[in-house]
Amino acid sequence: MAVYKRTYAAYEGSLTPTWSRFLILPRYSFARLWQSKFLVMFFMACFFYPLGCVGYIYLANNLSVLSSFGIPVGNFIKVEPSLFLYFCWVQAAFTYLLTAFVGPSLVSPDLVNGAMPLYLCRPFSRAEYIAGKMSVLVFLLSLVTWVPGLILFAIQGSLAGWEWTKANYWIAGSLFVGLMVWIVMLSLLALALSAWIKWKIAAGGLVLGVFFAGAGFGTALNNVMRTQYGTLLNLTEVMFTVWSKLFRWPSDTGISVEASWICIGVVCAICLWLLIRRVRPFEVVK
Repeated sequence: MAVYKRTYAAYEGSLTPTWSRFLILPRYSFARLWQSKFLVMFFMACFFYPLGCVGYIYLANNLSVLSSFGIPVGNFIKVEPSLFLYFCWVQAAFTYLLTAFVGPSLVSPDLVNGAMPLYLCRPFSRAEYIAGKMSVLVFLLSLVTWVPGLILFAIQGSLAGWEWTKANYWIAGSLFVGLMVWIVMLSLLALALSAWIKWKIAAGGLVLGVFFAGAGFGTALNNVMRTQYGTLLNLTEVMFTVWSKLFRWPSDTGISVEASWICIGVVCAICLWLLIRRVRPFEVVK
């Protein structure tokens, strides 16, 4: 409108609460992500294994169903903490691939198109930006990891009875803590690579490469130096060590739980530092 007419006025409507401003980022990110048919199909495929676990839990608590079909029933069909441990292992593989597909498209487009100053010139901090982008992955990965895991625990508790639930309540806590640690580390790694590598395909490939290359270098280091600490470069083995401790299951990775926790903390700290270095309201062009 023409300024000389002086018909403009300041906005007098309600303001968005400060604490919820970061939610605007995941809202538009999800609207863009769900337009991909491949993502929708892969997301649905992530629930095949949990559905199989539901069937296993039902049969383990209803052995008469197998007996009615003439199938010999032994002690091999029973629900143990190892069932939930391998649930974490399988679902972590799905989230690993899901992150490689979704993560690179979160930060790199804003840097490539010069949108970062437009975000941060408003009452929108870097912490809110990182929280908004990270919440996309945290929410998406939670839907295929600890959420169905707790549902499996609730189904087993309802079928086995209160005594089993009271004796094994710690499994629910192990599911939540173990998978949330994996989700946070995976999300920070994907966002950091997305911020530093602006080409989305390369960033996605590097997310996959970090785990494969880390496993290869770790094995080579163990063989050359005759040590087991090279396994710390293999993040999947590091997480399996932590999960084994949480689910009270013996681990043969060769590294201690304390070293695994320190490794996870170092990886998260480095990724967060790299992310903060890139998320800023200006860019120096040399």
